[in-house]
This record gives sequence, C-alpha cells and structure tokens, in this order.
Amino acid sequence: MTSKEFEAVIKLPANIRYEYFIKKVTDSEAIWGLYDDGWAMSSDDKERLLVSFWPRKEFAEYCAYEEWSNYKAHCISLDDFISDWLPNMVEDQHKLLIFWNRDDSAVLEIQVLLNDLVKELKKY
Repeated sequence: MTSKEFEAVIKLPANIRYEYFIKKVTDSEAIWGLYDDGWAMSSDDKERLLVSFWPRKEFAEYCAYEEWSNYKAHCISLDDFISDWLPNMVEDQHKLLIFWNRDDSAVLEIQVLLNDLVKELKKY
C-alpha cells in the first residue's frame, strides 16, 4: 500500500471505510486487531465493550497510539473470525468498532457484520 493510498483511505467517512473493510478482508481473508495482554477495546455509553478491527496491518498500526501505544497489530484469519470470534463476541455481548481512524469508526452489531461478510464472500 502506498502512503498516498493510505492517506486517501484513512480520511474516508466511516461508512465508506466500512465498505472498504468488507471488501479488503474478504479478499485477503484476514482481519487485523491490536493486542497487548488483551485485545484493543473501548466502551460505548452503555458500558458495552467495543472490540476494534481493521482491514490491513498498516491501519491497525496507525491506531496503536495513546492508550494503545504498546499494542501490536495481529492478524486473525477470516475463517477463525467468522467461526470462533463472532460467536464468542455475541455470547459476551460485545459490539464491533470497525476501522477506527483515530477520529471515528463504524460501530455495529455483530450480526450486521456477519451478514455483510457472508454476502461479500458469495461473490468469490
């Protein structure tokens, strides 16, 4: 990824970054998170945990700053994410923080992401 492409994508509105996320993770079959003795999370106004994910390592690393400065980007296979991660997050009542760019992100229910991933995977 060129720095020009990175800068262009990171500045997109959250809904467009979400669409980019869906296409990139289904194409690469990989999702990126930040990890340091636990996965990078925040919480919403109802105190529900939001788990953060990105479509590429570069974007995750860009967000490893401030309270997440010690976190490192880790790859999760798309198969594991769909079969293990998402069901466990549903059980734990977490929500998803998709493609945060240090400013905003898409925050959504797990079933919405799962439906969008399955729909995109059918194109392959």
